Amino acid sequence: MNFDDLAKLIPNAAWRLSENDSDPQETREWLDALDALVSSVGPERATFVLKQLLQHARTRRVPLPQVLNTPYLNTISLADQPPFPGNLEIEARLSALVRWNALAMVVRANAASAELGGHIASYSSAADLFEVGFNHFFRASNADSPSMQRGDLVYFQPHSAPGVYARAFLEGRLSAEQLNHYRRETEGKGLSSYPHPWLMPRFWQFPTGSMGLGPLFAIYNARFLRYLNDRALLDTRQRKVWAFVGDGEMDEPESLAGLSIAAREGLDNLIFVVNCNLQRLDGPVRGNGSIIQELEGLFAGAGWNVVKLLWGSDWDPLFARDSQMLLLRAFHETVDGEFQTLSATDGRFNREHFFNKYPELAQLTSHLSDADIDRLRRGGHDPIKIYAAYHAAVNHRGQPTVILAKTKKGYGMGTTGQGRMTGHQQKKLDTQALLEFRDRFALPLSDSQTEHVEYLRPPPDSPEMRYLRARREKLGGYLPARDGSCPALATPEAAAFARFAIEANHREMSTTMAFVRMLSALLKDRAIGARIVPIIADEARTFGMADLFRTVGIYSPVGQLYEPEDQAQISYYKEAKNGQILEEGINEAGAIASWVAAGTSYSTNGFAMLPFYIFYSMFGFQRVGDLLWAAADSRTRGFLLGATAGRTTLSGEGLQHQDGTSHLSASTIPNCRAYDPCFAYELALIVEDGMQRMLTAQQDVFYYITAMNENYAQPSAPEGMREGILRGMYRIKSAADPKVRLLGSGTILREALAAAELLQAEFDIAAEVYSVTSFTELRRNALECDRVGRVEAHKAPCWIEQQLPLNGIPVIGVSDYVSAVPDLIRAWIGDRYIALGTDGFGRSDTRKALREFFGVDRRSIVRAAVQAIQTAPR
Repeated sequence: MNFDDLAKLIPNAAWRLSENDSDPQETREWLDALDALVSSVGPERATFVLKQLLQHARTRRVPLPQVLNTPYLNTISLADQPPFPGNLEIEARLSALVRWNALAMVVRANAASAELGGHIASYSSAADLFEVGFNHFFRASNADSPSMQRGDLVYFQPHSAPGVYARAFLEGRLSAEQLNHYRRETEGKGLSSYPHPWLMPRFWQFPTGSMGLGPLFAIYNARFLRYLNDRALLDTRQRKVWAFVGDGEMDEPESLAGLSIAAREGLDNLIFVVNCNLQRLDGPVRGNGSIIQELEGLFAGAGWNVVKLLWGSDWDPLFARDSQMLLLRAFHETVDGEFQTLSATDGRFNREHFFNKYPELAQLTSHLSDADIDRLRRGGHDPIKIYAAYHAAVNHRGQPTVILAKTKKGYGMGTTGQGRMTGHQQKKLDTQALLEFRDRFALPLSDSQTEHVEYLRPPPDSPEMRYLRARREKLGGYLPARDGSCPALATPEAAAFARFAIEANHREMSTTMAFVRMLSALLKDRAIGARIVPIIADEARTFGMADLFRTVGIYSPVGQLYEPEDQAQISYYKEAKNGQILEEGINEAGAIASWVAAGTSYSTNGFAMLPFYIFYSMFGFQRVGDLLWAAADSRTRGFLLGATAGRTTLSGEGLQHQDGTSHLSASTIPNCRAYDPCFAYELALIVEDGMQRMLTAQQDVFYYITAMNENYAQPSAPEGMREGILRGMYRIKSAADPKVRLLGSGTILREALAAAELLQAEFDIAAEVYSVTSFTELRRNALECDRVGRVEAHKAPCWIEQQLPLNGIPVIGVSDYVSAVPDLIRAWIGDRYIALGTDGFGRSDTRKALREFFGVDRRSIVRAAVQAIQTAPR
């Protein structure tokens, strides 16, 4: 592709210097006038004048180019570059040590077993980006400060985890034995493959292994820091959120999903560093294009401050001498696939295929040897340039910043891995490659030490170690580090916020409305009211939550700049800077990200918050399942309310709005406590229990509770049922001589109760009825009892066996979810067991018709019970 072809592809590019000019003299006069303006009154005045000219041009209907791309150069010029505050020589030695130990850890692991895997090339490209941050920018939480000031939040690129471990080894926070157990965790002393707070709860803060989620979570955590500050709960003004992302990772929809909200809310506490090594797992990110230019357009178009970090200091003399801007022209003619080839080859090849494109460019570099050309660094490998970019980012105001850092994948790995298509899969290096790596980074290792891939850590009193400690002490301590401690909070009893549910006396209401009443009462609680974070994905009015708009307000960093259309109503739409509700719009992923930010505040901020996210249950687990696993890994504490739940309660909406599987999905997440209550008093006791566990006992669990929009009579709480509700099942209807047991969950419990009456009236069959509030909790308890029983001589009966002892009576289990949900407990029911559920696709109709269609209505339960009794062995 030649320069003119590229100019046609990107007609708005600022570097189109060869474009035909019908009047060069007039153009020169305009440019001279701009130069004079900048020289006399400064760039700020020039910016103002240019904006006025653009606006005036629009009024005259002059076609204007969209300027979303800048030249393929560093955003920060040499003249604007701040002085580097550190010792470059020592930092280079530290970086080399970390590089080596990261490589050694992966190589040693794969020498022990080829099954373990691991990654070298990604960290090799990002090492300097991390090291400059560790040495100069990443502030840690400082427990010794009077205010217990919390530090920055850093989301690390997952494939670079070996480098983070290697630095922690230098710092003395990890041992050689732990490094030797990289990816071998079953013995309890290993290191997890990627950042996992569940597996390393004192080390990693955020899980980023599922690519795309780190960027999304970082955005909403930065926003949540502002939320805490604007509500006057915590002073978070000095804190930054850093997210290190791969350029290939930016293809994930979640990576881009939150860009607009970050810009819209002016999150200048947020910094993305995109490691643009131009290579995905299999090859170039944009082989036929330029990922850096593409990302610049995306971020600039979304309203971000973009800092391009492309070329190291070695290039500055070349740029200074390049009066014809031929280097810039050559850069723009080179697509990423070619840049990858150039990174994988030596100086001689680069001279032939890049610098010799034009005679003038060859002359520009004629004084450089092939070795000099080979040493020309990209910007992401030059600490001086990296520092300048980070310095600009932390001092920028009014916008989030993205740094597009150009690097080489496998940097320093020589012909074995640098820029190679197979570089991401590189796990082993032969002796020659190890020796070349040692020599490339001047590591103090003998040939024997190198061959045996020995770890390298200088003595504690060495200049390197003293420097490392001093830099981290200045920044508040070491990171990553996770502190899960937080002051415990007392929580109210159910009677304090849900007496109407405990003593319902058969008043009609839906469990969704009961929850809203409970939430309204909890928001007024003096102890925890301010800690509650209601989160809604644009369905507040559907769920009957509009009254909360007026009472606690919707969070907006700018308040409310308009008079709402419904201002005359009691429940008008009220936005406020100190608003408590996070109203996320039609954005389930963003709502979950906010929920995680609030639910991990006890760890990230040392200040516990309690989020309640309410949503259509269909758009919870099914739509954002990956994010919920990341929430579990994050050790999130909070409530998820799946409203209008089940396959037959949201009757008219049809297939894509009816949830028959969320409880099945919830059952797979170990720290998710999932409940499907039928009655308001059950819901109240579950909420009470959840608050106590999460805020007082500080257990790392979260609760998924389904609620229905179906109105029916709510009974008062019977005596002695609390334990059964929380453990998952209790008997709600007894019988003198029962012939069948009916288990009902959620709203279908009412069908089971009605079926019991029909069995008695029409068949003279007595039936016991049990309310199953959680098939998941029943199964979890049973599995644990089995596990203990395999170890100990005596197995205690699980809760299912205690409630349903073997007695020859058939059992029918039924719910508004697929039959696999009631089937979760089959193994622990000794008698014949029939599981009924709403299998298949959902569809539109009335509740009555749908329940008949799926076979979970009272008549279907009766038929199943009669058949089970008739065919039971005598």
